Amino acid sequence: METATILFDGVCLFCNASVNFVLRRDRYDRFRFAPLQSPAGEQLLVKYGLNEKKMDSFVLIENDQAFTESTAVLRVARRLGFPWSLAWGLMIVPAFIRNGVYRWIARNRYKWFGKNDQCMVPDEKVRSKFL
Repeated sequence: METATILFDGVCLFCNASVNFVLRRDRYDRFRFAPLQSPAGEQLLVKYGLNEKKMDSFVLIENDQAFTESTAVLRVARRLGFPWSLAWGLMIVPAFIRNGVYRWIARNRYKWFGKNDQCMVPDEKVRSKFL
């Protein structure tokens, strides 16, 4: 299975924790990462026709397609293996409901979890996974 790229809000503490969660569980080295605010992140947003001004959350680029919101999250979970792959079952929930919950969390993430002044800097051990 080829690698997929996760674009994330590099200043969001919740997003950084989510990236660390994936890094710890990516047993098969399936993911690469880039902050949305980075040159690589911005280039990928443009390449896939995503509005960089409105994009402030989470994007998965997989098989030359971009996925956003809850679909992106569930596709990542599916690639992490058991038990996380069980979350893929939530795809049966209509997208307007899944994405409504996703957007509510996204709107409140800074208030609930906080924000850094700058993007996260990966340590030596995982730096090769970042674009």
